[in-house]
Amino acid sequence: MENLSRRKVLTLGAALGIAGMAGTSGTAWAWSGKGSIAGSGTGADPFQVWDDTADAVAKALLAEGKIPAVNTAWQGWIDNNAPLPAGMPDYLVSYLRQVNKLPSWADPAKLAASEKLYTRLSSYLFVSETLGSGIMSTVIPREARAVYWSAGGADMKQRAAKTFTFGYDLHNSKAWAPDGHFVVTANKTRLVHAAVRNLLPTSAKYQDGADQPKPISNGDILRTFHSVATYARSNMLKWHIALSTAEQEADLHAWQVALHLLGVQEQFIPKTWADAEAQAQQMLWPVLGPTDEGVSLAKTLLGYIEKPTLGLDSGFVNELVRYLLNDQMGDWLGLPRDYAQAALVRLEWPAYVAFREGASKIMPGSFYLFDQFVRGISMLYLNNGTSPTQTPITLPVANRPGA
Repeated sequence: MENLSRRKVLTLGAALGIAGMAGTSGTAWAWSGKGSIAGSGTGADPFQVWDDTADAVAKALLAEGKIPAVNTAWQGWIDNNAPLPAGMPDYLVSYLRQVNKLPSWADPAKLAASEKLYTRLSSYLFVSETLGSGIMSTVIPREARAVYWSAGGADMKQRAAKTFTFGYDLHNSKAWAPDGHFVVTANKTRLVHAAVRNLLPTSAKYQDGADQPKPISNGDILRTFHSVATYARSNMLKWHIALSTAEQEADLHAWQVALHLLGVQEQFIPKTWADAEAQAQQMLWPVLGPTDEGVSLAKTLLGYIEKPTLGLDSGFVNELVRYLLNDQMGDWLGLPRDYAQAALVRLEWPAYVAFREGASKIMPGSFYLFDQFVRGISMLYLNNGTSPTQTPITLPVANRPGA
């Protein structure tokens, strides 16, 4: 099935509104480091680069059985300016002192501008990143397999809530402020990735389908970045949401800092949106395709959104997924068609956005349906509805049961 999907992916760029698709899943890495924030590169393939320092810390925590104590210690460690919590091994404290801070090249003005932008776009980003990017992740083969066989794959609602917390903290009105949360959230996430990189190679079932020695390389993180941020920007433009040049630069800069905090080397982080789009055309769009693990994950995720959680008709949800992604991805995931709901979504969603943006004075008849959806999906993953902001990010101690 995966080989068949690779023969079809050349149509994906046009279907997603992304022009000029280039490359195939089998091409050698060719993106130039001249397009990175470093301005140059070694020529290394990011899919062969991991995060050695963080991986060594996670390896020691697992070997010494320290992870439960660390999860307890950092439960209340949330704010960017909060001191490191007590009760952690010295080597973890030393590591966090080195990484739990902004890079020297971070631009405070651009980060502040990103906070304002994300406040304005929050409703659209919730839709793009949960139902759009969230389901797209299930047709990124490496990501789908890594998620499914890790501990998070066995509790997808909790795993999705943690992912949502990452996005929520990044898109918060004070993400980078002393009492914001994103710097801490990003560093916790980086260590989660490191723990998974240590654990998944011990899973026989994961290794059966693996095509890399361990998951979540710099390339895999960049691929996820494109499936979230580059894709979201394309949606904002497609939906005719006004974005100034300065706002687009602020958006990218926030993600550049986020990628740095996640351990991606500067030689791989795109310098401009044009560089990002060129990178995505090589590393993301050509590799999308179905896997058994991804189909299972998508079914689980969509089940949370449909009845009875939000009281939404499955046909509406399926057709909104098809609208946000495309019919090919919908077919890969086996989403049943509902042509009446398809017509409603394709006609009314643009009208809903236009009305909310003030580009139209006519309120669409489905306004409250979409408003219910936007509000509902934004609350669904906030700690299962028990917290308005946070789901604790914890380090795993094992893979999926039976992996």
